[in-house]
Amino acid sequence: MTKIILASASPRRQELLKQIGLEFEVMPSKVEEEINDNQCPEQLVQQLSYSKAKDIADKMAYPCIVIGADTIVVYKNNILGKPRSNEEAYTMLKMLNGDIHYVFTGFTIIRTDNGKVVTEYEKTLVKFKEMSDEEITGYVNTKEPMDKAGAYGIQGLGSLLVEKIEGDYFNVVGLPLAKLATILSKEFDIKIL
Repeated sequence: MTKIILASASPRRQELLKQIGLEFEVMPSKVEEEINDNQCPEQLVQQLSYSKAKDIADKMAYPCIVIGADTIVVYKNNILGKPRSNEEAYTMLKMLNGDIHYVFTGFTIIRTDNGKVVTEYEKTLVKFKEMSDEEITGYVNTKEPMDKAGAYGIQGLGSLLVEKIEGDYFNVVGLPLAKLATILSKEFDIKIL
């Protein structure tokens, strides 16, 4: 069987791939996540996921399948990446408070032996509940927001901020599993079920 490489250090993505029984190795890409506000979110996440996957695929000396991914949060046409400070996390969460936003995850799969590339994305609507300043500060103080787009993790304490979602829950965690599994099966002959 062809070796699968995940070009991401994200523990959430690793957990998701383990959850569906995929055997893989982790080789995080060192590509800088440059957010270009002029790009539409769909293009941006696909381009970033491709850059990450290609970075690792180009370094592989043996045939393998590389999966790269990138997730962003979009609120009123503003792209929210990962906060760089507690203050930035608080500002992002205050902005999202009681309102809807969208989570976009792009992913790219590259087969190194024949150069086949498939890039896709998923979009999910998320609505936050109304929170007090104390609740937002309390969440920021847990440090959970610090390595997550939009300053929250839906699979952790951030679940307490979410009133509802429309779309793929796993997309908000960091990988749209159903779409990824379908493409792995149809395009790369990696059967999961």
